[in-house]
Order: sequence, then structure tokens, then C-alpha cells
Amino acid sequence: MDDNSLIRLEDITKTYPVGEVEVHALKGITYTIDHGDMVSIMGPSGSGKSTLMNIVGCLDKPSSGKYFLEGREVSTYDKNQLAHIRNKKIGFVFQNFNLLSRTTALENTELPLLYDADIPTKKSREMALHALELVGLKGRELHKTNQISGGERQRVSIARALVNSPSLILADEPTGNLDTKTGSEIMDVFKRLNRERGITIILVTHDPEISAIAPKRLYVRDGIVWKQEEVSS
Repeated sequence: MDDNSLIRLEDITKTYPVGEVEVHALKGITYTIDHGDMVSIMGPSGSGKSTLMNIVGCLDKPSSGKYFLEGREVSTYDKNQLAHIRNKKIGFVFQNFNLLSRTTALENTELPLLYDADIPTKKSREMALHALELVGLKGRELHKTNQISGGERQRVSIARALVNSPSLILADEPTGNLDTKTGSEIMDVFKRLNRERGITIILVTHDPEISAIAPKRLYVRDGIVWKQEEVSS
């Protein structure tokens, strides 16, 4: 395997039973993502992009095919092993932020660290403060998330995704609940994290403008890859 490969998907399929009918959500996806890539996955509703995102994020397993993450075939892992990979290797950013509303930005950012008994409280606080600083929220750490703007809430979400120093950040429609100006600012955060810190970022979107920001683009339709693009960043 290429030493620089972070993700390698080999003929990934996913089939769901719906009553007596089988729905073929993915029909053989093969794709490679390298360390430090910024990739968009684009497709209309029902295209299979959300199913693909769930498999890449170790939230689901393929029906067939192989998924390698950092050289390990995680498609063979059980639920506990997948949970460990999600907590250690993957940061998630969602359209709806998924924050606890009556707690502070700092407390929300620390959440993934609560599952690691090896990280003392002082260290987890330092890691969370650093993540918030990276996304431009220094000085806003003690504000409760129901008292800050949508753009700031998404920055908290990104900080939470960053706090464990993951190999990959997976962002699902990250600007979907934001106005155009705020959405552009959030995309600037992703671009800076990718460019300056080498963090691999996958953007799942239906928005061509968001997709165009990523140098590598994967277009999914009817469960297959119908187009790939790569442009100079």
C-alpha cells in the first residue's frame, strides 16, 4: 500500500433490506485519500454519499469490500473496535453542530476527552483551550453555546473534532445552517487547518460552491463514483 494513504476503499458495497426488497446504496466504490488531502464528496439526496460517509467514519460497516484506515482493515472490526477508532482517529463536524446547549464552549470541546481515563483533567483542559484557539475562539471559552452565534457554534464543533488530534476530520454539510458569509468563514477555518496543520479533511456536501473549495472531488450518483476531479490547490 502507498505509504501516504490514509484511506483506501476497495470495491465497497452496502445493501439494506427494506421489507422483501434489497436496496443497493453503494455498488462498488474504490477510492484513495492521502494524508493531508482535502476532499469533497458530492451527490444528490439518495446518491449514496451519506452511506459512504458513515462507512468512512466507522459509523457503519460495508456489506462487502475492504476499507483500510492508516493501513488497518477496519472493515473487519467489531463495534467496540470501531468506537475506539472513531474516538481516537476521526473528528466529526455536523450541520446541526450537535453541541450541549447549556454548557460552555470549553466543556463541549472537552467532551471527547472524557472517554480517555489516561488524560488528566488539567491536560484535557489545556488540549481543549488549544483547539478553541486554533479555530479563533480564544477568549470565548466560557461562553455557553446557546449564547453565541451559529458561526461560533460551528467553530466549537470544529474545535471538539480537533481536540484529540485526529487523523481525519469528516464534515457533513458543515455550512448547511449558516448564512453565506458565515459559511465562507467556516470554510476558511477548514482550509487553514488543512494547509497549515496538514489535517486531512473530507467535506460531504450537495453544494457545488463548497465542493469546489476542495482540490480533490468525488462525485457519487446511484451508489457509484461517476466522476473524480483533482485540481492544483
